[in-house]
Amino acid sequence: MKKSLKLTKKILIVQAVFYEDISKMLLDGAIKEINKNNLDYDIITVSGALEIPIAIAITINKNNYYDGYIALGCVIRGETSHYDTVCNESARGLMDIGIKNKIPIANGIITVENEEQALERANPKKLNKGGYAVKACIKLIQLN
Repeated sequence: MKKSLKLTKKILIVQAVFYEDISKMLLDGAIKEINKNNLDYDIITVSGALEIPIAIAITINKNNYYDGYIALGCVIRGETSHYDTVCNESARGLMDIGIKNKIPIANGIITVENEEQALERANPKKLNKGGYAVKACIKLIQLN
């Protein structure tokens, strides 16, 4: 059964800006998809991917005003194990919040080996992972 979204639906995008150019591309793709679906949205920026789940949890605790949440960011592998920690903990944090609060959260944090892969995935004219995160969030909102 397919439900259509009402125009009153509002989404919060939490954008990690550690890699500014990549983050902007993810956001551009997300906003394009949001506008295509006539949704309202707000944007919060945070430093990095690990801060995204915390920002969402704080927002929920303050007002839970949003129908869905979208996490956007990028993690590029470096020379240390920090990459694994950031990837795993940001994903776990998002899942924990979504399950605990029974709210739609889409994970648009791309995790890649290098900048070339990041640009390919973030570019709205290529893999458009920002837009894909919006589509995933919409599907979850439709379950409510």
